[in-house]
Amino acid sequence: MDELWVNVRLATMVPGPEPYGRIDDGALAVSDGRIAWVGKAGDLPSGLRNGAGRVHDGEGRWVTPGLVDCHTHLVYAGSRAAEFEQRLQGVSYEEIARQGGGILSTVRATRAADLKTLVAQSLPRLRSLMAEGVTTVEIKSGYGLEPSAEFRQLAAAAELSRRLPVTVVPTFLGAHAQPPEYDDADDYIDAVCGKMLPEVARRHLAAAVDAFCERIAFTPAQTARVFEAARGLGLSVKLHADQLSDGGGAALAARYGALSADHLEYTNAGGIAAMAAAGTVAVLLPGAFYFLRETRVPPVDGFRRAGVPMAVASDSNPGSCPAGSLLLMLNMACTLFGLTPEEALAGATRYAARALGKEMRIGTLSAGKDADFVLWDIAHPAELSYGLGVNPCHTVVRRGRISEPSPR
Repeated sequence: MDELWVNVRLATMVPGPEPYGRIDDGALAVSDGRIAWVGKAGDLPSGLRNGAGRVHDGEGRWVTPGLVDCHTHLVYAGSRAAEFEQRLQGVSYEEIARQGGGILSTVRATRAADLKTLVAQSLPRLRSLMAEGVTTVEIKSGYGLEPSAEFRQLAAAAELSRRLPVTVVPTFLGAHAQPPEYDDADDYIDAVCGKMLPEVARRHLAAAVDAFCERIAFTPAQTARVFEAARGLGLSVKLHADQLSDGGGAALAARYGALSADHLEYTNAGGIAAMAAAGTVAVLLPGAFYFLRETRVPPVDGFRRAGVPMAVASDSNPGSCPAGSLLLMLNMACTLFGLTPEEALAGATRYAARALGKEMRIGTLSAGKDADFVLWDIAHPAELSYGLGVNPCHTVVRRGRISEPSPR
């Protein structure tokens, strides 16, 4: 056995009778980058204690699984601060998009950026998340909208994972918007399905395929074509669904067995039922809701009643949520959407892992899973959803190795 952590209070996030999967006088053993044993210190087998290469005293700190940010658009070039000013003057997100701004303005900047530039601009964004205990992060493409730029975004995401001690899960979002050089959206979907997706699968560039199903993006029929092609290539799917209108996105995602449907402000009862039946995770993105000053709250009570698991993510992106804090999203999920602090933390650990198809490796403090965990200077796990602009992260451990929080 490699190392042993003692004198810790564990929020294992394993479902059970104890809130947060709480173990007050806990111990956690690590071997070969995995959790070898976790439980009450008094139950620790003597062989594990005596065989530890190093024993760490947690000094009574709380330990949670490493946080998982399951929805980001971290890799891009440029800024959309001018659009922020427009929205404050009353111009809507949809109006800006229809005027050639929005996603397409970031597309122009991203296409013009080389790999080195994309990595350099993205590193501070990722470090900001890591400084708050994020050990796994999903990064989408979607700001290239043509093969070379899309693949360059995914290459940048891979380079970030090589430079920093964080697990990056890449997602191909070619169907994010209709690029300016295409007059017909169906023609572009032809290119996504016939040219880009096969290359993504062949080169193993992404773990999943996403799409934006919305009246300013792609129709359910066009989205279904992307999903058919992705599934045919053995790729998982997920969906930006029902953010601005009820387009039946949640039900569509569920029909294709999507890992997650994200946003969901306008999801109806049928969509909730379909997600529950399919096991699709609802990814809540309160930062985008806040930043766009939306008023329609996702149907959280409906998800609860139906047993739909709810994840919480940052949606870090240049246009609708330029966020660098997943902890702030936990607070927003509670204050804006009505989640409890325990639900919010489960949403950034256990259910976020499930939204990435990684629940067998990360998301809870359980024997056999990756030794990704965080020590916090807090008196109770609810504090992780309580503070505004507060970062109580003390120590991050990824794959069993200590990594002090990255500087912002």
